[in-house]
Amino acid sequence: MDIDYTVGEVELSYKPKFKTQHKVVSSEDAYKYLLPTYREGTICYKEYFKVLFLNQASQILGYTLISEGGLTDTTVDVRVILQAALLTNSVAIILAHNHPSGNLKPSRQDMEITKQVKNAAQLMRITVIDHLILTDAGYYSFADEGQL
Repeated sequence: MDIDYTVGEVELSYKPKFKTQHKVVSSEDAYKYLLPTYREGTICYKEYFKVLFLNQASQILGYTLISEGGLTDTTVDVRVILQAALLTNSVAIILAHNHPSGNLKPSRQDMEITKQVKNAAQLMRITVIDHLILTDAGYYSFADEGQL
């Protein structure tokens, strides 16, 4: 029996775009960085889940859109978050999503995904620093509220 055990080659790369890196020392810093990543008018339109990637010095390596949903929710795959964190050599991440309703109170699903990502990231020695819920008028920080 002739069995072929070859697999396709996977190529991984990360090319930072910043010459100077912004530092995140508070939830407000993260909010101020993430808010402009929403095109005008979209933060109140539908839900987007994004992740901010940080190095050891709490400098921003970049961010990515993980998922785009509807008016009331979006599906988040923990594996996609961790894949991006590993590709960027991040030691810490900040989760973020918006609530088109303007309500800053976290839902049960928001709390559950935070817990899932935190537990999975911990295995890779990546710290979930915060999870922000954003609106155009303000934000809710899981870390500031003792929810991490």
